[in-house]
Amino acid sequence: MPRGKGPILVRGPVTVRLPDGTVVRSERPTVALCTCRMSERYPFCDTSHRRRVRPS
Repeated sequence: MPRGKGPILVRGPVTVRLPDGTVVRSERPTVALCTCRMSERYPFCDTSHRRRVRPS
């Protein structure tokens, strides 16, 4: 997944397979997928990127 300037919005429901093989699902009509990996709910965006500073 690209590391960009914001989440990727996709129409739900969404099933995501993580690199470790874990499968997560969201039934929401629109899902924001995290691209910065700062989310406490990764792979779903929880806007944590707004409160944290990215290391340089």
